[in-house]
Amino acid sequence: MNSQAPRILLVDDEKSLQTLLAYPLRKEGYEVVAALDGREALDRLRETTFDLIVLDLMLPKVDGFEVCRQVRARSSVPIIMLTARAEEIDKVLGLELGADDYITKPFSMREFRSRVKAVMRRASLSRAEDPGEEPLVDGNLRIDFEKRQVTLSGEPARLTYVEFEILAALARHPGRVYNRMVLLERVWGDASYRDPRTVDVHIRHLREKLEQDPGYPELIVTVRGVGYRFRDR
Repeated sequence: MNSQAPRILLVDDEKSLQTLLAYPLRKEGYEVVAALDGREALDRLRETTFDLIVLDLMLPKVDGFEVCRQVRARSSVPIIMLTARAEEIDKVLGLELGADDYITKPFSMREFRSRVKAVMRRASLSRAEDPGEEPLVDGNLRIDFEKRQVTLSGEPARLTYVEFEILAALARHPGRVYNRMVLLERVWGDASYRDPRTVDVHIRHLREKLEQDPGYPELIVTVRGVGYRFRDR
């Protein structure tokens, strides 16, 4: 197997679904590592690194929420959460814990492949960004686009994959207003199957991590009825 192939951790306790999802991914050149429960998933994550985690919500031993929480404590690897429950609270809680995207079961293979390809394409584009791009400094905020590092008053700000992508998209064009659909396109690669409110959750997380007073944001400003912009420098 090609050691350079993007590596995906696929976590689901249904073996039949594992087989169904893994086949097209391997056919497209991804290396797929399977885990049938949350504890096994955490073991695999301690053994090696991954380019993407596809994580079922309802897992034995350790559920998907806890796996997501533990992963986010030490890594910004993209996470797509699978949930068999359509309740909005499950989706929101997954995003609150740091999932980058979610898919509600049952879903089509076309939707699943679209989500995975969008994340992997965005990650590939991020690695291919101009290596000569200078870090952005705005007050006590520093964004190093090449290293994908953000510091606030010299201290590292731990951002998820999607949080960094949203921040980078806004910060590269300060003052420019982006609506939710445009951000979905830029960050996820397309807006298909996605609730625009997903953007709002990630923006709120960014403000909690970067703003002096998240209730009165100065860096990432809401343009009511339109979208968001990074403050003019």
